[in-house]
Amino acid sequence: MFSVKTKKQEELRHRMEKLGIKESDLVEKFIRSSGHGGQNLNKVATCVYLKHLPTGLEVKCQQERSQALNRFLARRILCQKVEALIKGKESEKQQRIAKIRRQKRKRSKRAKLKILEEKRKRAAKKEARRFKLNPEELEKE
Repeated sequence: MFSVKTKKQEELRHRMEKLGIKESDLVEKFIRSSGHGGQNLNKVATCVYLKHLPTGLEVKCQQERSQALNRFLARRILCQKVEALIKGKESEKQQRIAKIRRQKRKRSKRAKLKILEEKRKRAAKKEARRFKLNPEELEKE
C-alpha cells in the first residue's frame, strides 16, 4: 500500500477501523506540491489531498518527497482530526486534569536536591555581589 513498514500500516488501518473511517468514504486526489524542490516537484504530483465525506474534514499533506509516504501521513493526520472531533471537549478536559495532576505530584528526592543546590549557588552569587567578591573567594572562607 505505502512505502511504510507493514506494522505501522496495520496500526493505522486498525486505528481507522476503530474511528469508523472507511477507505470508501475517502476522496483522494494528487496535486503537484509547491515550494522548493525543482524538477522533481514539477514532474511528480506528491501532494496528497484527502476528504472524509461523512465529516467533511479535509487534509492536505506534502511533508515528504514520496507520494506513498504522503498518503500514509495524510491518513494519519485525518485520524487525528477525526479523533479530536469525536472526543472534542472530553479530551481537552482530560488533558487539563492530567496537567494539574502532574503539577501537584510530589517531587522526587533527587529533583529536590537539584533544586536546593541551584538555590544555594544563586544565594552564593547574591552574597558575593553584596560584598563585591567573587563567588570562589566566598566559598574559600
